[in-house]
Amino acid sequence: MQSKKVKTVYKRNSLCFFLLLAISIACGKKDAAPPDPVPDVPPKPPVIEISTLFTGYEVIWGMDFLPNGDMLFTEKRGKLYRYANGAVSEITGFPSVRSAGQGGLLDIRVHPNHNTNGWVYAAYSATSPENNGELRLVRFRLSANAVQGLETIFTTGGGNTWNGHYGARIVFDKGGLLWLSVGEGGTGSYGGPTASNLNSSNAVSAWGKIHRMTDAGTIPADNPVLPGETSRTTAFALGVRNPQGMALHPSTGEIWENEHGPKGGDEINIIVKGANYGWPRYSLGTNYDGVVISQGHTASGITAPIHSWTPSIGVCGMAFITANAFGTWKGSLLCGGLASQKLYRCTFNGPLLVSVETVDGINGRVRNVIQGTDGAVYVSLENPGRILRILAK
Repeated sequence: MQSKKVKTVYKRNSLCFFLLLAISIACGKKDAAPPDPVPDVPPKPPVIEISTLFTGYEVIWGMDFLPNGDMLFTEKRGKLYRYANGAVSEITGFPSVRSAGQGGLLDIRVHPNHNTNGWVYAAYSATSPENNGELRLVRFRLSANAVQGLETIFTTGGGNTWNGHYGARIVFDKGGLLWLSVGEGGTGSYGGPTASNLNSSNAVSAWGKIHRMTDAGTIPADNPVLPGETSRTTAFALGVRNPQGMALHPSTGEIWENEHGPKGGDEINIIVKGANYGWPRYSLGTNYDGVVISQGHTASGITAPIHSWTPSIGVCGMAFITANAFGTWKGSLLCGGLASQKLYRCTFNGPLLVSVETVDGINGRVRNVIQGTDGAVYVSLENPGRILRILAK
């Protein structure tokens, strides 16, 4: 009997010991300091790899991607192509274009809801002799490699007898509205108080404007009534010269634009409702004959650029980098240079320029730059027309 009592006491003491031990461990866990947080790894500059997708074309003016990853691109002379699975095929059925001077088949843009509606948009100068260089914006669908159901949704009317300064970039904003940049057209380009081509400052003219419209080409109810007009039109802002770059800011939703100045004075602008960007009365450049256009770019009712290049780089094409793979380059604005034959990476803090540097390995007349659906950056160069891919490794 005694041994049984001893065993019972031993078992009870052991049970108490293990209970006290479990409570002690639990209390210790509760009172223990939390683990150190994992530190954020700061982004680093990317290691980039540049490759040539294809070459041997004339001026490749516009390019964009279908949702399945196929690239559509235009040749200024009037040809439309698809690049898929490493091969290029021509798309037939696009209207004849007036490929003269700076005119031709220009930008192309895929509707953001292409999967549901199938629309593709393009801007081009039309061939009809009576239209004097009319710029048209069309939309269409693709059936295999053929254009189907083409509709003209916007036209400038005539008024570009010298076939210059068409602008013609297309962008969709976050609300699904379509933006089209249109250059001054007219009979020529000369700035200052003696300028004869006043299209850009004339609200009645479609030339020299940034246009904003629905995807069907109709006028949004909140577009401005520009000074000199009595009703709303697609014109959203005026006073632009030759805007060949336009992009959607990924964070703010603003539309940013770049445009050729005359001799110096290439600009980057943030497009504001009803704003006048000054051309032809104001520019930080001079006329090609050396005559000064204006003393600065500041005047009542005139919006100055947020950045300007003098001498001109021949600014053309622009895109924001949004892919995480580009590290510290994410958020940068890329701008091409035709005259300088460089690609520029601009860093901004809001509208304030922080730095500008060139991207190593890009040498040639840069006509356009976009970011693809795969996150890589694509650049079209001239002489010969070719497209490069910049991949962040």
